[in-house]
Amino acid sequence: MRKVFACSAAVVASTLVVAALAAAPVSAEPVRQSVTWSADPADGPGAFNSVQCADGHFKTATDAAKGKVWVAEQLAQEERCEAVGPDLAAGKTFYLGWSSKYRITDSTSRYVFQLKCSPSTGTANHPIVLKISGGKLQLEEWTTDHTSVKLWNAPVSNDEWHDIAFRISTDRTQGTIQFWFDGKRQTFADGSTTYTGTTIDGTRNYLKWGVYHQADETATQWFSKIRMGDSLADVTG
Repeated sequence: MRKVFACSAAVVASTLVVAALAAAPVSAEPVRQSVTWSADPADGPGAFNSVQCADGHFKTATDAAKGKVWVAEQLAQEERCEAVGPDLAAGKTFYLGWSSKYRITDSTSRYVFQLKCSPSTGTANHPIVLKISGGKLQLEEWTTDHTSVKLWNAPVSNDEWHDIAFRISTDRTQGTIQFWFDGKRQTFADGSTTYTGTTIDGTRNYLKWGVYHQADETATQWFSKIRMGDSLADVTG
């Protein structure tokens, strides 16, 4: 009798364990990340549509903090040293992320990131711009009549890394911009954290990284792997 009882108890215990496991909540699967485009310096410049720079001055280097990085070296009197990223379409939403440091030793304003449109005349020309001017990194939106809206700025120093991220939805008048600097979502000059305005215009729109605006002295931007994706997590960290 004792043996039969022991077996029965074991069966009951096993049944209870199975029931408990069945009743336990199922852990949610992690959200799958989706990187839709990237430009990794380890893979060479093939991800870019083109490079607009003096020969040999858009290149890669090894940085002590970031590993292999892109280098855009705009020589004195050269108009630009930029790499051209993917084309964009209206009605889309995407995230962008990368890290940058700069070395600019003169007072000339330099564009270091552009969402650019064509043609340049009769359009916003560059609806979204990050530029270095007066020792500050500045974010501007440009309207369809090519008027600058100054959204945000922060002081930056030469040879100091900063993390950049955007959420952009593309529309000629009702596009939106969200911006993260060094991991923190930023508040714009109008008090909002989402700006609504022009983020695309003309017949072709595309992204550019590097240094733009002719000057008397050489200027350099270093930047890490660039990622475009469907979430902030896709393009940061």
